[in-house]
Amino acid sequence: MNRVYVCSCFGITEQQVRDHADKGACTPRQIASACKAGTDCGGCVRRIQALLGRGACPRRELADQGDPGVLGAGISALPQPQAA
Repeated sequence: MNRVYVCSCFGITEQQVRDHADKGACTPRQIASACKAGTDCGGCVRRIQALLGRGACPRRELADQGDPGVLGAGISALPQPQAA
């Protein structure tokens, strides 16, 4: 198996990003929440965006609203800022 690394800071491969996307991560922020990719130097964020594609994600709106059941095991939605 050929491993292509996306995030060298945390050793995250393309396949790992795809696996998290299959579980519901639709944005680089959700990938970062799942595995830390993109949270250190940030050099991999564009590659993560390319792997995720630009298509619609049917779960994005629910995930962004904090629905924990939408994203699957091991991935949690990022907390939303509270209105003042």
